Amino acid sequence: MSTSKTAYGFEFGLLILVLLSSFLLSVSLGSVSIPFSDTIKILVGGTVENTSWRYILMDYRLPKAFTAILVGGGLAVSGLVMQTLFRNPLAGPFVLGISSGASLGAAMLLMGSALFTRYIFMETANDISMSVAASLGSFLVLSIVVTMANKVRDTMTLLIIGLMFGSITAALVSVLAYFSDAAQLQRFIFWSFGSVGSLSWSQVGVLACTVAAGLVCAVLAIKSLNALLMGELYAKSLGVPLKKFKTLIIVATGLLAGGITAFAGPIAFVGLAVPHLTRQLITTMDHRILIPAVFLYGAILMLLCDTVSQLPNSAKVLPINAITSLIGAPVVIWLLVRKRKLLF
Repeated sequence: MSTSKTAYGFEFGLLILVLLSSFLLSVSLGSVSIPFSDTIKILVGGTVENTSWRYILMDYRLPKAFTAILVGGGLAVSGLVMQTLFRNPLAGPFVLGISSGASLGAAMLLMGSALFTRYIFMETANDISMSVAASLGSFLVLSIVVTMANKVRDTMTLLIIGLMFGSITAALVSVLAYFSDAAQLQRFIFWSFGSVGSLSWSQVGVLACTVAAGLVCAVLAIKSLNALLMGELYAKSLGVPLKKFKTLIIVATGLLAGGITAFAGPIAFVGLAVPHLTRQLITTMDHRILIPAVFLYGAILMLLCDTVSQLPNSAKVLPINAITSLIGAPVVIWLLVRKRKLLF
């Protein structure tokens, strides 16, 4: 594709148009059939005969669609900065163990002993408790990883440390699962499927603030990310403070991946694959272009996957994790086979 600003302007305009179309498709389809004309009337503030449609659209489908945008875009950006930091195409938002820490926090709440959970969280605030527990777990691991990042110089060593923390937290979750009863284990399994449809407007607001903070950190690191493409020595020769830069990227990933996992559960594939998908379609390594493009691609993918998982006109909802992989993986494989190489 052309690298001119005009070409990128056209591509971004097309992406925004596809995003809006995916958004309208997401809020129009669901277990309850709502005519598209009535959906538009409700969105623009008009009145419809069936008042329950307004409740379904405004209090369920709209928060779900906005959550899908935040989740898809946030995970995609966190995957992009991780792949650039480690210069590894297999890196993603989960490599530092931050999302595993969120899973451990959720496991402690759902499968841990009553000694640890009953007196810490209210029984009547399940959704809030889940978000708080997962957030505490992710930021506990984040604080440890940031401390380690200031002590090790080698980026690959930091990657291995993150993977080891992920293994430790996964082992602790397995131990909790072994000693849990069937009901507790089932609740955790359902949480691990991932979901973008269980958040209230207030929770969407908190998630939006968290994702926005992570995106700000990523944007502040754009120049350093571009310099790092040529290697750490080149970036250092340009005056990039590597320790501060690594800390900023880790904090950005913690806010994005940790916050999203806390509210929507562990959603795989998006953070790993969307950056590669974007590079195949927009052939540039400039993070000034890649970060917004990756966010838009991730948001579109999540909206489409959530629409499919809802099984329109059916009360059944498929696990969003399964849909993201089933839909996204073949597309990425096809693009890689057609292009024959990874752009990195």
